[in-house]
Amino acid sequence: MSNERIKIGEEGIYDARQLGTGKVLILGFQHMFAMFGSTVLVPLLTGLSVSTTLLWAGLGTLLFHLISKKKVPAFLGSSFAFLAGYAAIAPNGEPDLLRYACFGVACAGLVYLVLATAFKAFGESRVMQYFPPVVTGPIIIAIGLNLSKSAIENCSSNWPIALVAIVIVVVCNIWGRGMVKIIPILLGVMGSYLVAAVCGFIDFSEVQNAAWFGVPVNYSRTVFSLFTDGTLDTSLLITSVITIVPIAFATMMEHIGDISAISSTVGENFIKEPGLHRTLTGDGTATALASLFGAPANTTYGENTGVLTLTKVYDPMVIRLAACIAIILSFCPKFAALIEVMPSATVGGISLVLYGMISAVGIRNVVETKVDFSQTRNVIIAALILVLSIGVNYSTAGAIIIPLGAMTINFSGIATGSLVGIILNAILPGKDYKFNDSEPNKTGVDLEIAQGESLVWQLAKKAGAKNMVEDGSEKAKN
Repeated sequence: MSNERIKIGEEGIYDARQLGTGKVLILGFQHMFAMFGSTVLVPLLTGLSVSTTLLWAGLGTLLFHLISKKKVPAFLGSSFAFLAGYAAIAPNGEPDLLRYACFGVACAGLVYLVLATAFKAFGESRVMQYFPPVVTGPIIIAIGLNLSKSAIENCSSNWPIALVAIVIVVVCNIWGRGMVKIIPILLGVMGSYLVAAVCGFIDFSEVQNAAWFGVPVNYSRTVFSLFTDGTLDTSLLITSVITIVPIAFATMMEHIGDISAISSTVGENFIKEPGLHRTLTGDGTATALASLFGAPANTTYGENTGVLTLTKVYDPMVIRLAACIAIILSFCPKFAALIEVMPSATVGGISLVLYGMISAVGIRNVVETKVDFSQTRNVIIAALILVLSIGVNYSTAGAIIIPLGAMTINFSGIATGSLVGIILNAILPGKDYKFNDSEPNKTGVDLEIAQGESLVWQLAKKAGAKNMVEDGSEKAKN
């Protein structure tokens, strides 16, 4: 494919090597910067290590790509869903108690493998009848909207600095040319950060005092140390498992929604190939291992899906490059300190755009797969998913609390909305679902949307080669 035929930032790019080493490296940094704001926020909130978090965000992403056959352009960052679990076991971020919480999260990661086995045993087509776009589309919309509160709160700390980031992203994405158009997020972060530094809003004393090199893992803060230092509390260990493992049912639903969002963005049905059994295995294994070493749970990141939408560079290799950058930087405490002093308003401004892009992907998923909203069943399903997912999230309790004897299960808004939508789609009359249909039906199952058509497909249409158009999509994937 000649470089003249590629319009950077306008047409989908599936092989980033054609852009050149320099541009690919910048794209890798952009994905790294897109994830780190939220990724490092979890350790800051829980008391876990920022450096260990960066290390396992990178290693977890590489492991995920290996298990998912290097096909899914997803980055695994820190999961917010488990914050309640950490708070229940280590309310003040006590290092000794955090080890027990991490053990509970590691067990939750193993639950992913159970569901993955079900996918492998029964096949995606049988399981996926419960996840058509009339269900996944509203879930994706709700994921973005639920994140919006944190973006606004971060922006509120200094709206002028946040607006600098937003304006730079918008201007570069709409009116930028060449590489400027393809790195709006990176330019937004740098521009806003620079303005904040010039205005004196950043205290760099922590950065000056930090070392240049350090090992990102402290053995005394890993789960392994629980079984070697002679202080194991078996009762607390069991309590952590009972408290935290149920959260996995919510995060697995979110995983399916995230993979649907990435599929919709790229135009490849990753739920079918490499399959949810592989993506769930990758996500769960990464979460379990990260937790054992004292890092937060991993999850596929919507922020990086937003970057895919903005840049239209869908090559998973760029994500793996970002993972390697995160691993390298995890060995530099000075960089961790540099992250910690970044103005929250800068993160908020970037997040405001990216979180909106996630919801926009959900809307596009529903529109371009032609979900038929003249069907009452589809309206009811979408309505309940949206109201429950968003309403429960912003309720006083922030979840639906179900006491079960000595333990309490909290269902987040996304988990509640997802379960209700899946159940309604399965039992309401009028469902017409066939996973391998080439044309969308009433449940909108076609993920082969125009945005993500392969370059072969696009060029064939421009050339008017009908036979090539008929075969192009499949040839491009093989």
